[in-house]
Amino acid sequence: ECKAASSSPPRFFSFSAKDMKHRLGFLLQKSDSCDYSSSQGKKEKISSSQRLSQEEVRKWADSLENLIHHDRGLAAFRAFLKSEYSEENIEFWVSCEEYKKTKSPAKLSPKARKIYDEFISVQATKEVNLDSCTREKTSHNMLEPTLSCFDEAQRKIFTLMEKDSYRRFLKSPYYLDLVSPPGAGCGPENCKRNHTHSLDCNSNIISQCA
Repeated sequence: ECKAASSSPPRFFSFSAKDMKHRLGFLLQKSDSCDYSSSQGKKEKISSSQRLSQEEVRKWADSLENLIHHDRGLAAFRAFLKSEYSEENIEFWVSCEEYKKTKSPAKLSPKARKIYDEFISVQATKEVNLDSCTREKTSHNMLEPTLSCFDEAQRKIFTLMEKDSYRRFLKSPYYLDLVSPPGAGCGPENCKRNHTHSLDCNSNIISQCA
């Protein structure tokens, strides 16, 4: 009988307001260093001189899909998970995305084994939280790796993040400080959505609040 994945209590790491401000500014400017964002460079290369609009930031709250398919959203979410010591989940998801782009059949087996050893095996250094059935099925897939051999495991981790860490992210300073930064004069719940908000990557959010 399959055992359901256990849900461990969140582990928070507190930062001072100054540290948080620095971290947010840094991750938004350096987000193109993320593994997944580098593969998206041709589609949505965003230079540090361009601006991240409030509309873009708000779309991150629509779905986890919107968040992690935006290079700076992925960077912010990765930083948040790192503060909770659970970044292995997003790293596994990113690794699976990259793996599915493998074009050479000869590279499938070594790449699959590397992901399996790092995230799924009993001695994995960054073991992700999978139920026993999914873990066994993925282990079986290692006998003859295909582009879809991690699909089920990736879906399970995505769902886990969606129901757990993603919801906490939307309530955290990592997101709220982008929607309405400290000192802006009003919180996100008080600012009208049709007012102009934008983020200058070389400074902070400029908010126009009523």
